[in-house]
Amino acid sequence: MTDTTTTTIRTVQGVEYPAVGTYDIDVSHTRVGFAVRHMAVSKVRGEFQEFAGTLELGEDPVDSKIEFTIQAGSVDTHDENRDNHLRTSDFFDTEHHPVWTFTSTAIRPVTATEWHVDGDLTIRGVTRQVTLDATLEGVVKDPYGNHRVGFSATTSIVRDDFGVSFNGVMEAGGVVVSKKVDIDLELEATLRA
Repeated sequence: MTDTTTTTIRTVQGVEYPAVGTYDIDVSHTRVGFAVRHMAVSKVRGEFQEFAGTLELGEDPVDSKIEFTIQAGSVDTHDENRDNHLRTSDFFDTEHHPVWTFTSTAIRPVTATEWHVDGDLTIRGVTRQVTLDATLEGVVKDPYGNHRVGFSATTSIVRDDFGVSFNGVMEAGGVVVSKKVDIDLELEATLRA
C-alpha cells in the first residue's frame, strides 16, 4: 500500500509526478491569458493580473480537483481604453460580476502527461462546461524545500455562450471581435506545508 502522506515526487509510468496533496497557485509564476481575433486580420491578446486557485492532486491524477478564480476587472490588454471598455456591461460587466470561477468536474487521461480536464466555467453569472487540454510541464523540489509543479492548459470558448455578445459590424461585412476566444494558462503551484 502506498503512503499518500509522504511528500515526495514519485514516478508513474516512467514520468515524474508531483507529491500528493494540496497545491496553491503561485501567482507570480502563473499566466492566465486569452486571444481573440480582431477585424478578421489579427489577434488581440490579454491576460488577467489577479487570480487564485488550488490543485488537489490525487494519487491517481484522475482523482485530482482544481478550483480557480479570476478577478475579471484585472484584465490587461496593454490598452487602457480597451480594458475599461471590457469592464463595462458591453463585455465583462465587472460591476455586477467581478469574479469568474472554474471548478473541475472530471479528469480524463490522454497520455501519461496529458489530460482533458472537464469543468464548470462561470462568467457573468453564466455557467457552462468547458474542457481544458492540460499538460504536466514538470515537477521539482526547489532550493527552499518547496515542492513545485507546472502545468499548461488551453481551451476555446464562444463568448456568446456566457452573455458576452456585444459587437460591431464592419462596413465590408464581418464583425470587429470574433465570437471565439482562445484561453491559455501557464500554471505553477507549490505544495502546502
